[in-house]
Amino acid sequence: MREFDLPPDEFRRYGHQLIDWVADYLAETRKFPVEPDTKPGTLIDALPKAAPEKGEPMECILADFEKFVVPAVNHWNHPRFHAYFSVSASGPGILGELLTATLNTNGMLWKSSPANTELEMTVMSWLRQWIGLPESFFGMIHDTASTATLHAIAAARAQTAPETRAQGAPRDLVVYTSIHAHSSVEKGALSLGVGQENVRKIGVDSEYRMRPDLLEAAIAADRRAGLRPCCVVSTTGTTSVTSVDPVAAVQKIASREGLWHHVDAAYGGTAAILDEYKWMLDGADEADSLVMNPHKWLFTPIDLSAFYCRKPEILKQAFSLVPPYLQTADDPRAVNLMDYGIPLGRRFRALKLWFVMRWFGREKVQQILREHIRWAKELGETIRRHPQFEVAAPIPLSLVVFRMKGSDQENRELVERFNATGYGFLAGSVLDGRYVLRLAIGNIATTREDVFGAWERLSSIAAHSI
Repeated sequence: MREFDLPPDEFRRYGHQLIDWVADYLAETRKFPVEPDTKPGTLIDALPKAAPEKGEPMECILADFEKFVVPAVNHWNHPRFHAYFSVSASGPGILGELLTATLNTNGMLWKSSPANTELEMTVMSWLRQWIGLPESFFGMIHDTASTATLHAIAAARAQTAPETRAQGAPRDLVVYTSIHAHSSVEKGALSLGVGQENVRKIGVDSEYRMRPDLLEAAIAADRRAGLRPCCVVSTTGTTSVTSVDPVAAVQKIASREGLWHHVDAAYGGTAAILDEYKWMLDGADEADSLVMNPHKWLFTPIDLSAFYCRKPEILKQAFSLVPPYLQTADDPRAVNLMDYGIPLGRRFRALKLWFVMRWFGREKVQQILREHIRWAKELGETIRRHPQFEVAAPIPLSLVVFRMKGSDQENRELVERFNATGYGFLAGSVLDGRYVLRLAIGNIATTREDVFGAWERLSSIAAHSI
């Protein structure tokens, strides 16, 4: 008996009510405006300034959720949410997340929850096989790719400068990445004391891929200056344009120069589930670490980031710290995941990925990915034929980067006017000094009609703005 908790009969009643709400929401998400019609501070002003002294009925809480919270939500799970990278909380993933909250375990040690650790190791092995990495990679789950990349750079630092653990970060380490790499690379270097000045952003070719010759030149220049190159990060599916760096060429340089090579496949790595896109990870089997995000394009509720490392002993060297109250008996099969990273507390994230991978299976995942990529390429051809628009970058995956022929201000206004309709949601970026629009496809519920409906609405707004 849980004397102070929500009584079982009430929990059952409201639980059924919420599952009905979730089912209706997933079935009818299109009825919501993707972007909320709200101003900064509106929700804060609508809510009490202090928490209640006495508990409130669940009816009131649920009513306020619908009245105040839902109207302030930007619906990332909407089929026409095309900004950033689309995400999906699929039905199987949501059910897995429900059980994670119910069990409420902490998988810091094998002993603290064997199921956490062993299911995590299992699904990470399954996923590793799907994307074609060898068994030599050790896998673990983080919250986001930013955290995974931070760990990769920390491992690179531990490999190049093992004195860091006792003495702190030296000031002569250098990290290399593309000018189109995600900001998490630079943030990771900032957080670890490498410093912004020691992050080299390498130039790209005409398809926005890192140039190996420029990487080699930068490493040589830093060595001549007495610095210590320690890490290079290549990207498969950059945020701006989903360009794919030449992983194999970068790996050859990293191997020759003794650098840690981390592959940021947070978005694009999912495409490697397709046989025809395995080329994206050519050379990654020799890399030191890799990250991909099932919460981006594998229909898993945020957050879940899969981090693979070929040298787990370096991770352990960098992070293992075991106080007496966490010491357990040694057993080669009892893996303590706290030893391989910063977090001590570890949610049972593997459970939702297990649900997703089992319910969809590889074949259905492949079918959906192929459709998303096909629609993106079809949309690109449609845009190329339109006299008022132009495609601004290659379309290797499911992101279309384009712009209206005109000024940056006109393109910014076009995005704002489109988003204000509530029909869909886009975000812009800057590419080659020009403002561009990004339409990302990746939600489990998105259809071809959603994609081309958004395009027709956007091009109609543009036509009427002339």
